[in-house]
Amino acid sequence: MPVQGQTITPESLPWNPHPKFAGVFLRHLVTGKDAGGRLRLHHVRIDPGCAIGDHSPAGQVEIHDVLIGEGTCTPAGTVLSCIPGVVGVMPAVQVRRVEVGNKDLLPPATFVSPLV
Repeated sequence: MPVQGQTITPESLPWNPHPKFAGVFLRHLVTGKDAGGRLRLHHVRIDPGCAIGDHSPAGQVEIHDVLIGEGTCTPAGTVLSCIPGVVGVMPAVQVRRVEVGNKDLLPPATFVSPLV
């Protein structure tokens, strides 16, 4: 984990399997502990053909900024494209899912009021 005031490269951090969704991996850049409980930031990698199923991070606003890949995000039943250059902001109570086609998807995710 990064230490406050330390410069890190994301590539130096390990990919951790998501505890609930197969083919989904997290690289923790900033944890809630690192940010005094205010937010967390991590890279999310979703393998081709995999998905983050329906979920709603309780009490957390979630922000995705897609770096590579293609997929869809479905907040509250509305299908949105996840492609590089797209930023999505999902309200705290909104159920959403992310699905990936035949390319990896890398949407760094920021959570305000962190889980980790």
